[in-house]
Amino acid sequence: MHPHIEALYNSAKKSSRLIIGLMSGTSLDGLDVALCKITGAGLHTQIEVKNFTTVEYSDEYKTKIKQVFAKRECDLEVLTLLHPWVGKLHGAMVNQCLIAWSIDPASIDAIASHGQTIYHCPQSQHNHHDFKHGTLQIGDSDQIAVTTGITTVGDFRQKHIAAGGEGAPLAVYGDYLFFASPDENRILLNMGGIANLTFLPKSGDASSVFSSDIGPGNTIMDAYVQYYFKGMHYDEGAKLAKAGKVNVKLLKALSDNAFFKLPLPKTTGPEVFNLALLRAAQAQTATQYLSHEDVLATLNTLSATTIARALNDCAKGVQNCVVYASGGGIHNPLLMEQLLIHCPNIKAFKNTDDLGVHPDAKEAVLFAILANECLAGQRQSAKNKRGGILDITMGKVSFAD
Repeated sequence: MHPHIEALYNSAKKSSRLIIGLMSGTSLDGLDVALCKITGAGLHTQIEVKNFTTVEYSDEYKTKIKQVFAKRECDLEVLTLLHPWVGKLHGAMVNQCLIAWSIDPASIDAIASHGQTIYHCPQSQHNHHDFKHGTLQIGDSDQIAVTTGITTVGDFRQKHIAAGGEGAPLAVYGDYLFFASPDENRILLNMGGIANLTFLPKSGDASSVFSSDIGPGNTIMDAYVQYYFKGMHYDEGAKLAKAGKVNVKLLKALSDNAFFKLPLPKTTGPEVFNLALLRAAQAQTATQYLSHEDVLATLNTLSATTIARALNDCAKGVQNCVVYASGGGIHNPLLMEQLLIHCPNIKAFKNTDDLGVHPDAKEAVLFAILANECLAGQRQSAKNKRGGILDITMGKVSFAD
């Protein structure tokens, strides 16, 4: 038996494993690195987050990624070169974290790498009838494995597509295996660049569990601030949006986007929700004169109302539904305030800290769970009423040598 295969076999038999989850989101703010002790697998999964940090990206990283990010056309040579470059950089960041945490790399069972999403195109978005769904993440897991000396599991989304899914969102797997509770109906709400949710009924009925993208979280707001306010990455504390006034005409034009009319579950990305969409809506409504504050107030309300609509849809007919939020959106006080106003039937809004996982770490932890299932899990048999896929194993394994 090849020694790496033997090591995987022995790791799978262990009662618990140390797995590092990596997540790099569409906000391009940094690499989330979560060191997780995962005990068991499947519905018996238990997690202890031993260490977590976000390694901030340099301006060089952001500039390079933006050359190819969410663009229908880009320099293919640059894209090809970025794939190994990002992987090697992410590997180096993991090494830095292990040194800072005084952790021996030999003690780590695996790294779980999401990679950097460059383009996401479900069939409803691309309209090429000869093709189904597609998604592309760069950050070669072979580079991570060689740079760190640690077996790496990556490229998770491709199996979801191969099994008939759209490649996103994948939150349902970790949410179902770790966050489901027999004591309360839960909605796990993640507000990153794109907002998504997972519905977890307390009945534990896997056929009723589902996950879906909702629409824009922070992506258009952040892009707007970065374009018009040099040196700013986002509207900290929603100070600009709070100083503005919502423009009803612009809000309606943005809310009329075809994506919002699709039933849950569905998926989308910055390829749809971007500054080009905003500018087209402003041209349509002759609102190019709006102040930056008014535009940001309108975009904030767009995110709030579309997220609230999805939450209310999930909670319809469900008693005592609690929302547990994560992602950058929880740091936007105006967004959170509006969600409370628009969701009167939600019992409570909390964040995933209340469930033992730092809200900024949740997605990195999710991929650690997926890697754990790849190494040690068993097939989850479930037919889902709303199009979810729970019975697949995701991730491709890269050895260190």
